[in-house]
Amino acid sequence: MFQFRTQVKALQTAILFILLISFSLRINAQEGKALFNAKCASCHAIDKQLVGPALRGVEDRWGGDKAMIHNWVHNSAAVIKSGYPRAVEVYSQFNKVQMTAFPELADKDIDAILAYVSAPPAANTTPGSAPSSAGAPADNKDDSSLLFGILTLILAVISLILLQVNSNLRKLSDDREGVHAPEPVPFYRNKAYIATGAIILFLLAGYFVFQGAQGLGRSQNYQPEQPIFYSHTVHAGVNQISCLYCHGGAQDSKHANIPSVNVCMNCHMGINEYAKGPKLYREDGSEVDGTAEIKKLYQYAGWDPTTRNYTGNGKPVEWIRIHNLPDHVYFNHSQHVKAGKQQCQTCHGEIQKMNEVYQFANLSMGWCVNCHRETKVQFADNKFYSIYEKFHEDIKNKKLDSVTVEKIGGTECQKCHY
Repeated sequence: MFQFRTQVKALQTAILFILLISFSLRINAQEGKALFNAKCASCHAIDKQLVGPALRGVEDRWGGDKAMIHNWVHNSAAVIKSGYPRAVEVYSQFNKVQMTAFPELADKDIDAILAYVSAPPAANTTPGSAPSSAGAPADNKDDSSLLFGILTLILAVISLILLQVNSNLRKLSDDREGVHAPEPVPFYRNKAYIATGAIILFLLAGYFVFQGAQGLGRSQNYQPEQPIFYSHTVHAGVNQISCLYCHGGAQDSKHANIPSVNVCMNCHMGINEYAKGPKLYREDGSEVDGTAEIKKLYQYAGWDPTTRNYTGNGKPVEWIRIHNLPDHVYFNHSQHVKAGKQQCQTCHGEIQKMNEVYQFANLSMGWCVNCHRETKVQFADNKFYSIYEKFHEDIKNKKLDSVTVEKIGGTECQKCHY
């Protein structure tokens, strides 16, 4: 009987070990995804080239040298200076633009990101379905989460059963040896189990309440259907129309502004049909008639394409706002676009590949602060930063190799709240 009890205890230990491993793997995958979205997604995708290269297979391209990848992430300039072949190749391939340094990332954080980007790609949608927007964020769901959840649940049930079996075996052993023992308490009446379960439920409830409260007012991935199907893929992508042609306020004022119908009509007085562009699809997979959408524009503009005259019956397009910051937050587009030399894609994602625009970033305070901590100020040929003489001297004397927004007051509270 003692042998059976020993075997049961060994089996319980093994199951608990497997449970811990499954939890750690799941947490590691989630950490890698969170770190990728926070640190990498503005410049990298997993399976396609953005500002930087696609990250799937990066370990193979670096010859499996994780130590050098760690060094590259921590300080790419130093690795390039050392003459490491892969670093020099990437530097040359991407127009000699250095990757942003992330000295705050520990090696284990970089390993978590590598594990996430190395996971097998998600299966494609059913054949014949319309392609999703090219700019949609990849890997919105961790494909292994369901598997880990089921495995954890099964192992937990087995563990509870084995605990009960162990209790019964102990009772049988005591009865056989003539040792009087009280009746075992069922697990659902055991105070220790009940207290442990209550604590776990309390912690889980607190976690989800905190996550829900933290997400109030945020609209990441919000993608409303607009009154006119306006494809940024066609305009900014295929036809290479500058964002600032339509959103001129982005470089001159606080607001980027939604263009008026007259701006649209500058082109669409002459372009009255959609014939040569790529096929357009909504998020639900339905195909869009581009010519019919241009006719909707004419109705809003009060334009008669037959007589080529305005009828006077136009009205504003009731676009649905997507990006909206709280009233207590100050954000100036021109500060970022004109002075900071930031690209629209930094905050809005690959806008040139979106058919229907969605909110790419969560626009939280943490997201903005992290960007200010990591983004290097472009001092060269930028009159806006001419007043920072000390930093210019430090760079000239090689005391500094770069200056981040944080160093010029970009994380001070009054910069965004006043």
